[in-house]
Amino acid sequence: MDSPIGIFDSGVGGTSIWKEITKLLPIERTIYLADSRHAPYGEKRKEKILERCINNVELLLEKDCKLIVVACNTATTNAIDYLREHYSVPFIGIEPAIKPAALQTKTKKVGVLATKGTLASDLFNSTAKLHASGIEVFEREGRGLVELIEAGKTASEETEQLLKGYLHPMVQENVDCMVLGCTHYPYLIPVLEKLLPPHVKIIDSGEAVARQTKNVLEKKELLNSALSRNPQYVFYTNKDLTVLNTFVNRKETKISFLDF
Repeated sequence: MDSPIGIFDSGVGGTSIWKEITKLLPIERTIYLADSRHAPYGEKRKEKILERCINNVELLLEKDCKLIVVACNTATTNAIDYLREHYSVPFIGIEPAIKPAALQTKTKKVGVLATKGTLASDLFNSTAKLHASGIEVFEREGRGLVELIEAGKTASEETEQLLKGYLHPMVQENVDCMVLGCTHYPYLIPVLEKLLPPHVKIIDSGEAVARQTKNVLEKKELLNSALSRNPQYVFYTNKDLTVLNTFVNRKETKISFLDF
């Protein structure tokens, strides 16, 4: 089926998921919505998050998307159940990778860096209880990080200083896995690797989400069967085209401003 995969996030962070999906599914078309004008979702009330998600989904459905990836941890934890109940299209959500961290930790101590909206959600807490039995989970809200990433300041001194403050208490607790609970945060991995002790494993959800996307497309018989190897990657942002372009920066992409 040649219809595109729809992907949305509160901004540029979900492009980390888009990259994993297009790596695994290279002939699939994609449409990506960067809702940067309303970033970060993690600071908003649940009602407002749901309102933005519905708006994004309606727009992607207008563009004939066959499956929608909610490429935002906060949006997933606050809205995915509602979206699955009210729309027939398949949805893929993003959750902090607590299960793989719990399986890999040797110290039985795991750190989670995420937004306020994710950490406060029922889905996050139920996931932690389900998969982290016998594991100490140390949560830290990454306040201000999304805004810096949205401004293209992933390697700035300000970003590094914020991260030092967030990471130090968890390192002091002897965590050996650091879960990135926001799709923006993989863009901070070079700084995280600089600041964290070498034994601390950084874990994000990107590859797992791409595999789940492929599995659902196969199960629903929605995979693109076209032989063309030149898919179209369309991006829409309601804020800064320049910043979004620095994160995708591929010749096959088309980036446009859209007021949504």
